[in-house]
Amino acid sequence: MALHKPPLGLKPKSEDNKEISRTRKEFFMRVLGGALVLLCIVGGIISGGAVWYLVCSAIALGSLWEFYRLIYTKYKISRGWGLAGGFLVLASVSAGLSYAITLSVLSLLAFIILFTEVARRQITGQSYALWNMGGTMAGLVYIVLPWSFMIVVRSQTWGHVFLLTLFFCTWSCDVGAYLVGSKIGETPFCSRVSPKKSWEGFAAGVVASTLCGGLLALYIFDFSLLPLMLLGLLCGVAGQLGDLAESVLKREARVKDTGSVIPGHGGLLDRFDSILINATLAFLILEVIG
Repeated sequence: MALHKPPLGLKPKSEDNKEISRTRKEFFMRVLGGALVLLCIVGGIISGGAVWYLVCSAIALGSLWEFYRLIYTKYKISRGWGLAGGFLVLASVSAGLSYAITLSVLSLLAFIILFTEVARRQITGQSYALWNMGGTMAGLVYIVLPWSFMIVVRSQTWGHVFLLTLFFCTWSCDVGAYLVGSKIGETPFCSRVSPKKSWEGFAAGVVASTLCGGLLALYIFDFSLLPLMLLGLLCGVAGQLGDLAESVLKREARVKDTGSVIPGHGGLLDRFDSILINATLAFLILEVIG
């Protein structure tokens, strides 16, 4: 009995069905992951206090662990000392201690790592001081400090407004850039780092983020329009550059995602890469204008 084969170039219906099922599952997992992130962030910001500290600490330390895993693909670093230092930084900020103490903790940690390498070289004849200190401290500056800034911002009078605007504008930028870039994006933007990004998507992300800031000011917070629109503009531009910064790290480590803790989104660092630079710049501006 002859078997009927599909015409050349056409997939069997069973394969099409599997592809549709896989796409639906990925979409569902992405929506579920996004909903969990939204619930944690918005709930944490509204609650403030210890709840927000726990949310920030969990995300910061989880992201730091993912960052250290990227570095560990090339160099040996003191991940335990780095995580301990990150915890102390976040705890000191939450306790209301001055940033002078926080900086002292970071400085002391650098020396502890160097002393570790002194002992390693004395015992084994090898050391990795340059890579260990550089990689470990870089994670604290790149990830933990921005989350500590967000703890400080939440403690201020209008902190919840600025933080909610920061996150919603960043997310709006991601959505706008993806929708426009995937449909009409033709002009490459930093193609050697992130081939799928386009100037059309970049512009759409900036517009979406700025509009989000304006809408939040007018209809949600009853706040002055200009400050939140400027914050949206900041998130739209800087956030996309922050996303590229994380992409170059993954390129060098030759990984697609930093983790898989968030269903459909990858790792914590994948999800919150844009927030890191946005929070840093927003905190700096708030500190300068008082």
